[in-house]
Amino acid sequence: MKNPNIIDQVKAKRLIQALRGQACARPPFWFMRQAGRYLPEYQQLRRQETDFLKFCYTPELAIEATMQPLRRFSPDAAILFSDILVIADALGSGVRFVEGQGPVLEPLRCEEDIARLTPERVEEHLAPVFETVRGITRALPADVALIGFAGAPWTVALYMIEGRGGTDGSRARQWAYRNPASFAKLIASLVDATIVYLDRQIDCGAEAIQLFDSWAGLLAAEEFMTWVAAPTAQIVEALSVRHPQVPIIGFPRGCGVLYADYAEMSGVDCVGCDSGVPVHWIHTQLQTRCAVQGNLDNQLLRVGGENLCAATDRILAALGEGPFVFNLGHGILPDTPPQHLELVVERILGYQGVTAGA
Repeated sequence: MKNPNIIDQVKAKRLIQALRGQACARPPFWFMRQAGRYLPEYQQLRRQETDFLKFCYTPELAIEATMQPLRRFSPDAAILFSDILVIADALGSGVRFVEGQGPVLEPLRCEEDIARLTPERVEEHLAPVFETVRGITRALPADVALIGFAGAPWTVALYMIEGRGGTDGSRARQWAYRNPASFAKLIASLVDATIVYLDRQIDCGAEAIQLFDSWAGLLAAEEFMTWVAAPTAQIVEALSVRHPQVPIIGFPRGCGVLYADYAEMSGVDCVGCDSGVPVHWIHTQLQTRCAVQGNLDNQLLRVGGENLCAATDRILAALGEGPFVFNLGHGILPDTPPQHLELVVERILGYQGVTAGA
């Protein structure tokens, strides 16, 4: 059994309250990719290690990258600085990041390639990430929660089969149609690896978890339920047994009306929504089931101005009365002026909503 004092401390944090279904007088906020290239201090830090994956595996650098946005914006959560493809790297996909191209992997082409994956290496290979989590936990302000994360199985599988990003996922989708049995083996391997990875993150101090399913919207409805919602449910069930006090956010980007089915089937505590989902629909179809997170357009954040203020206010007005975490519909873009985030934060801090809660 967990130390009750630790659980009480976690309960006091605004983010955790919202993820557990409580409405807060001022919604908690953080931003996907809140640590990254848009920050001048991050660009300076990256000069110490130009290989991105090595940067992620160097705890002192990853800790500093995680902490940088906290000093600027005082969000209610820090999110571990890492990448969704470290699990693929641990499994033997030879992940590397090429300037101007993004991630490049040794692609899976047949069932024999799946058999050569190395799930037994996951915990040892990702030990630097766990050290990073421990270091962040020591450095965080008392009222800031730490979010650990992983790429969800479907999205990681897509990268492992395509061998790179920026595709329509056709190889992965065709494999799933032509040979669902072998594709299921890959997904099962990723489910198991993800459980191990997130379990250790929580052991090291993560207080909430987000599953990023960035390419969920590529799938047809039935395949979405099979390859996105069902594997997520397996991960949620396993982690909930081990760590019932740790809430889980699911982010199946681009899935449209299937967000409601995802919320029902996956068992996540909070659903993160992309910017294409109307806030009224989120309020009526999702927020009655679970906490919600999102969904400011990252392109609008980049542009700024009066429209940014108006959109921020609309989201707060629509969702701020229920369990809600203010965030973006996708990650911060590299050329976003940091001042635009300051403007959004100012609107959030000035929000006058429900009087109950934190």
